[in-house]
Amino acid sequence: MSNLKVGVVGVGHIGREHARIYSQLPGVEFVGLYDLDRNVAEKVAQRHGVKAFDSARALAEVIDAATIATPTVTHHEIGSLLLGMGRHVLIEKPITDSPQQAKELIDLAHSKQLVLQVGHIERFNPALNALEEKLTRPRFIEAHRLSTYPGRSTDIGVVLDLMIHDIEVVLHLVRSPIQSIDSVGTAVLSKGEDIANARIRFENGCVANITTSRISFEKVRKIRVFQDDAYLSLDYFDQSGEIYRKINSQITKEKIKVEKDEPLKLELAAFTECARSGASPRVGGGQAAYALEIAMRITEQIARQNAQSP
Repeated sequence: MSNLKVGVVGVGHIGREHARIYSQLPGVEFVGLYDLDRNVAEKVAQRHGVKAFDSARALAEVIDAATIATPTVTHHEIGSLLLGMGRHVLIEKPITDSPQQAKELIDLAHSKQLVLQVGHIERFNPALNALEEKLTRPRFIEAHRLSTYPGRSTDIGVVLDLMIHDIEVVLHLVRSPIQSIDSVGTAVLSKGEDIANARIRFENGCVANITTSRISFEKVRKIRVFQDDAYLSLDYFDQSGEIYRKINSQITKEKIKVEKDEPLKLELAAFTECARSGASPRVGGGQAAYALEIAMRITEQIARQNAQSP
């Protein structure tokens, strides 16, 4: 079987990492890349011994699949171009600017029988995979995602930038219709909110409390899940986890075994395998569009509350 020819559109902070991994994946030929900043494109291309193309269309003409790692506002346009040319696509999150745009990409990919995967990377974190093996019925979920001010992705608020990761994970773990959402947030250094909290109640009784900030002095990415027989805690950064149980009136703690690996490498390996086989991706357009819909509900709720504040 011949190598899958891949490319990257957009080689900023995240796109460069995609380029690095594609250049190392077995069964993959990293053909080249495109970026609006020609100087940046040339430097990254030279690093990997590939070509910097003059346009996304020119790149698409010589590849089978591509990552789109450009600003969210461009995802629909570039995604439509690549899918329209018959190329499998992995789009960094959030999938698009709106649920309607997401639906259009989903429908286009479906009509052409192409893979549309979205970069919700925590679904490929070995720590989450280990937690899922111990999961029964979540009753309460607490998620914290804190980071220092990034200086990038500030065209969108922290909900669409960071919280959307935890929203998608929670939706995946609970798998129940949403009953209500209560959220708060505020802008500090950006035009959009920089810190936010959302409390999501599900029809099956589960409650998820998600807190996200991009103005913290520390980096934290943790999730805790409480279920009938245990309390599970995991750290996405350390790829570590613990499970607490009550046995004979005593609380016991057990390490959750995690096979550590680089989540982005696992994500791209899964994408390229789906592109070869036609299998459905772990996080396809549908899951990503639902996460986007909920993230936008939270963003709009925060905006309404802040507009009403004196």
